[in-house]
Amino acid sequence: MKIYDSHLKEKVNLVPLKPDEIRIYVCGPTVYDNAHLGHARSAIIFDILARFLEILGYKVIMAKNFTDIDDKLINKSLQTNIPIDNLAHTYIQSYLSDMQSLNVRRADIEPKATDFLESISSFIQVLLDKQIAYRLPNGDICLEVAKDLKYGNLSNHTHDDNTIHRVAVEDGKRDSRDFVLWKAYKGEGDIGYESILGKGRPGWHIECSAMVDSVLSYNDKQCCIDIHAGGADLFFPHHENEASQTRCYTNKEIAKYWMHNGFVTIDGEKMSKSLGNSFFIKDALKSYHGEIIRNYLLSTHYRLPLNFNEIDLLASKKRLDKIYRLKKRLIFTPSIAIDIKPKQGELKQLLNKCDETFRENFILALSDDLNVSLALSVIEEFLKEANEYLDSNPKDKAYKIKVCANLELIDIVFGLGSLDFLTYFQLGVSAKQKEYIEDLINRRTKAKQSKDFDLADSIRKQLEKEEILLMDKAGGITEWEKL
Repeated sequence: MKIYDSHLKEKVNLVPLKPDEIRIYVCGPTVYDNAHLGHARSAIIFDILARFLEILGYKVIMAKNFTDIDDKLINKSLQTNIPIDNLAHTYIQSYLSDMQSLNVRRADIEPKATDFLESISSFIQVLLDKQIAYRLPNGDICLEVAKDLKYGNLSNHTHDDNTIHRVAVEDGKRDSRDFVLWKAYKGEGDIGYESILGKGRPGWHIECSAMVDSVLSYNDKQCCIDIHAGGADLFFPHHENEASQTRCYTNKEIAKYWMHNGFVTIDGEKMSKSLGNSFFIKDALKSYHGEIIRNYLLSTHYRLPLNFNEIDLLASKKRLDKIYRLKKRLIFTPSIAIDIKPKQGELKQLLNKCDETFRENFILALSDDLNVSLALSVIEEFLKEANEYLDSNPKDKAYKIKVCANLELIDIVFGLGSLDFLTYFQLGVSAKQKEYIEDLINRRTKAKQSKDFDLADSIRKQLEKEEILLMDKAGGITEWEKL
């Protein structure tokens, strides 16, 4: 497989540090508010990366962190008078709920910053002992960037670059580029934890390096992990600083490869809570099922920006409609429990059942830096050909087995098509509306039984006006769909 390495700025062959295993660290959210569609896109992209690598035969170990101590969390805690740990817990659970709705699998490891305070403070102490870190007059601890001759190599920012860092320049810094590793407790209104460094809390960048070192790092390889991933906005300074402090601590690189996804924009601006243009996942889920949102967020190559608009979202839904139409035609039943991580043996059996041409073209497309657009065109062609073949050969059981396996592969990798087809075609209908529809269907059935066909036809027409299509099946069963 080829991936685009953000550091080298080119596609490279993915060669794992350990045969048959790939370790991935994804920068997760700072949990001071609900997650937005920018978070959703990043989570979905790297979820698909992990799923596809498993199809290729790798054991994938993924970690995604939660930043549960940060200035934004402290400020919100003060504004709302809610203890910071309660606040963080609420938004972590909210994030996990949103991800479940989007069919994003849980990471294998989900570290929280507050659970790694001892590891973080020990990490910083080593940097102090090496005289790579130093204390400011106010008690904060900074990394001295000049001590790392490779600083800037990751993102290609030079030593003369004056790009603004997340943390403002403070009195006592030796270099404007020096960044905070530890923030000393400043008194009332601040949050601090007791540690070997004194009372305080970690800076933003250090937690990821300490977590990687604690839960994911290889001890005997030239890099700590295979892939470090996150949004493009994290490349500098966050990932540059991570790479620097890990290099100073371990004398090796934190990751062999770097992958970054593009922004979600609204009217051309990056989606950001600070800009006031966030479209929270929870808001989107009120109008659209998570699978519809997931499908839409895959419509643009992961490295490119995606400009959100509902017209495109509805247009992309047609692809899902086609998948579920075919599922309905086959009365599809999956052979693998899709909602959990499939075993390698199960995946191999599934791949053997798939149509060979579809399987090879699908894998070939995604092997080119997750070229989802090309993979989706392969899916479109498969759906078209399958329907055309079944029109002429409706009883070909061997072909149907291949088609079902193809649909299952799509679901396992893309997370699309996991619903029962009746559930899908009734999305957007409330429980009260369903009760109303079922009542009319029962009245229509009784009308047909008593030969009152005029009433039966009028009920059908009434529901059609309300965009409800009825389908009479054998045995007197009537199914319905929302148009």
